[in-house]
Amino acid sequence: MKRIFALLALVGAVAFSAPSWADEKAAAPAAVATEAVAAPAAAAVAAAPAAAPALVANKGDNAWVMVSAALVILMSIPGLALFYGGLVRTKNMLSVLMQVFVTFSLISVLWVVYGYSAAFTEGNQFFGVLDKLFLKGVTVESVGATFTKGVVISELAFVIFQGAFAAITCGLIVGAFAERAKFAAILVFMVIWFTLSYIPMAHMVWYWAGPDAYIDAAAGEAAGKTAGFLFQKGALDFAGGTVVHINAAVAGLVGAYMVGKRTGLGNVAMAPHSLTFTMIGASLLWFGWFGFNAGSALEASGGAALAMVNTWVATSCAALSWMFAEWILKGKPSMLGAASGAVAGLVAITPAAGFVGVMGAIIMGLLAGVVCLWGVNGLKKMLGADDSLDVFGVHGLGGILGALLTGVFADPALGGTGVYDYVANAVGTYDMTAQVISQAWGVGTVIVWSGVVSVVAYKLVDIVIGLRVPEDEEREGLDLTSHGETAYHH
Repeated sequence: MKRIFALLALVGAVAFSAPSWADEKAAAPAAVATEAVAAPAAAAVAAAPAAAPALVANKGDNAWVMVSAALVILMSIPGLALFYGGLVRTKNMLSVLMQVFVTFSLISVLWVVYGYSAAFTEGNQFFGVLDKLFLKGVTVESVGATFTKGVVISELAFVIFQGAFAAITCGLIVGAFAERAKFAAILVFMVIWFTLSYIPMAHMVWYWAGPDAYIDAAAGEAAGKTAGFLFQKGALDFAGGTVVHINAAVAGLVGAYMVGKRTGLGNVAMAPHSLTFTMIGASLLWFGWFGFNAGSALEASGGAALAMVNTWVATSCAALSWMFAEWILKGKPSMLGAASGAVAGLVAITPAAGFVGVMGAIIMGLLAGVVCLWGVNGLKKMLGADDSLDVFGVHGLGGILGALLTGVFADPALGGTGVYDYVANAVGTYDMTAQVISQAWGVGTVIVWSGVVSVVAYKLVDIVIGLRVPEDEEREGLDLTSHGETAYHH
C-alpha cells in the first residue's frame, strides 16, 4: 500500500510540475520550484516564460520550393532556348541557344553576388541593402518567411528559387532582337538592366517583413512601411506578371526599336525553321511553369494546389482560344498558334495564379489567347517595331491583361481568395475598384521604370560596344560569324 501511495504521489508531482498539454501554444515554464517554500527571486524565475523557440523550416515546404526552383531552371534551359531557337532561321539557331544559356549563367552568378541582397533585404522602397553580398550570413540554419504565420522555409531554398526567376526574366528579352544583336552587347546590357530594373522591381513588388511581423495594428503599420513601393500600394503579383513579364517585354520592345529591324524584313523569308523545337520548348515552359506559379506559394499547401490548377486550365483555354480565333481568321489552325496561345495563357495567369478561382482562370485564359493574337498581329503593326519573337505581344500584353484582371477575379464574390489581413488573421473586406487601381499602379510603374532603364542601358552599350552586328555578318548568320559553330551539319 505504501508503494501505491508513493507511486501516486510521484505521478501527482509530475502532473503539477509539467507544462499544460491542453494548450499547445503555451510556453513551458523556465524553471520549476523544487521546494514548497521558495525565495521570492526563485519564484520570479519560475514564473518567467521561456524564450520563443526558433522557427524550423518544414521539410515538405522546403522540398517543394527546391523542386519548383529546378522546374523554373528547366523553363530557361532548355525550355525558353528551344522555344525561341525554333522560331528563328537555321543560321541563327545556335546563337539564340547561346544567348539564353549564357544569360542564364551570368544572371545566376550576379544574383548570388549582389542581386539577392539588393532585392530581398530591408532598405528603402526601391532597393534593399548589400549586407548579404555573396550570400553573407545565409546559412543552412537561416530561414525565410512564407505567407503563413509561424511557417518558414530555408533561406537558401528561397535564394535559388528567386534567382531562377531573375535568370529567365533576362532570358526573355533576347527574343525581341534575335538574329541581329552583338553577343557582347547583349551580355553588358543584361548586367545593367538586371541591376537597375529587375532588382528594384522585385524589391518593390515582393519585399515585405513577413506575416509574423503583423502582430497588431501598430506593428502591422510599422512593418508595412518597410515593404517595397508597390507592395505598399497594395499591388498583387503572385508570381511575376509585373516583375518578370511586363518588365522583360518593355525592355525587349525598346531593344527592338534601338537595335533596328532585321535586314531584309518583308523581302526575305523569315519563317521559323523548326516548329518541332518550338512545340517542345513550349511544352517544357508549361511543365516548368507549375514550379514558377505553384512554387510561389512558398508552401506545399492548398494555395499551391490552387495556383497549379489555375496554371493548368488557363493555359489550356488560351491555347484553344488562340487556335480557334486563328482558324476563323486564317482558315487553318496552326501549331505555332497553339504554342503561342499556351505561352500567352501562362503569362496572363502568372500574377493571378494564387488569388483567383478556377472560373476566373478560365476566363483569363480565354481572353489571353485572343488578346495576345491581336498583340502579335494588329498591335505589332501599329507599333512598327521588329519584335522578332513577339516578346511584347505575348509577355507584355499578356502580363498587362493578367495584372489588371487579377484585381477583378481575386474578389471572393467571383471565386477569388481576396486579400488576407494578417493583423485580423482573416480575409479582409474586398474593394474591387481600389484593387484594380493598385494593379494599375504596378503596371504603370514597371512600364515607365523598365522603359527608362532600358533606353539608358541600350544607349550606353551602343556607344561603348555597338548594339548590332555588321550587315554582312547578319546575312551570313550569327551562328558562324559570332560563335564559329553551326547548329546543324548537313
